[in-house]
Amino acid sequence: MTVILSLLTLLALGGPGPGKPGHAKSAPADSIGQEMRGGQRFVKHRVAAGETLTALTRRYHVTLAQLTEANPQIKNGLGVGQIVYVPRPAAGRATTAAAPDKTPTAVAPVAVPARYTVVKGETLFGIARKFQLTPDELIKLNKLPAGGTVRVGQLLILTGTAETAAAPATAKTAPVRPIEVEAVPATPAKAPAPDKPAQVATVTPDREEEKEDRTPSRASEVLARVVESGLGAPIEKSITDKYLALHKTAPVGTIMQVKNAMNGLSVYVRVIGKLPDTGENNNVLVRLSPRAVQKLGTADSRFRVETNYIPQ
Repeated sequence: MTVILSLLTLLALGGPGPGKPGHAKSAPADSIGQEMRGGQRFVKHRVAAGETLTALTRRYHVTLAQLTEANPQIKNGLGVGQIVYVPRPAAGRATTAAAPDKTPTAVAPVAVPARYTVVKGETLFGIARKFQLTPDELIKLNKLPAGGTVRVGQLLILTGTAETAAAPATAKTAPVRPIEVEAVPATPAKAPAPDKPAQVATVTPDREEEKEDRTPSRASEVLARVVESGLGAPIEKSITDKYLALHKTAPVGTIMQVKNAMNGLSVYVRVIGKLPDTGENNNVLVRLSPRAVQKLGTADSRFRVETNYIPQ
């Protein structure tokens, strides 16, 4: 009778019964309390058997770095019954407030002058990078050679277009309405001279570059022109920055066009002497100064060229 009463008492109090797990084996609560540290709220979690760091990060929606920073001891692993402090956001604080600002910092624009004079040591690529432009823009705007060679003191156009740099702007000119003309005069009348000539901003090129656009204007000049093909080479130990050449047959003072047969680049040079007829010059037609070789866009010690000149 006493045993039966004891069993009934246990059942009434909610004690364990057949087929029911005890309270000690039930799943642990999410936390066993909270604690404030330095203004930061932490949830205290007691580690249960089988729990991992990954499971805790998913359960409380935190990162592994946040858990490790708050609990340096968990780097060596978790233990059953261990207390882990989980950082939580403060009440009323937006979760996005702590998110770092990933907006890229705007680069301050560089003031670009209309004209720029090249100083010693500068290159076209350096000037383009300085004013946040591209080398191709400067080459087209100033009608520079393909290699983009510039010289000290050269005036470069940095803004506008190639057309607006060579002619006055007419974008705001009002359109002219066509009118009917009763008769066409036999001889067209001369256009009236402008009151004042337009000022045109130009870039002064090298004298050698001006000669590249020069074409023969007389039939006798075409017939007298001498064209030869052969090998070109640099003048050894030359330190000049001018466009000079040594040639086997052309007279001293001759202005000669030398064309690189591999890439089509050409340069005008002045013959300053006769190429010595020595063993190293047996197969060489012309030797050029380093500046002229650079203009041809080659770094080879021997390269195929075509010379073109009018004998004096």
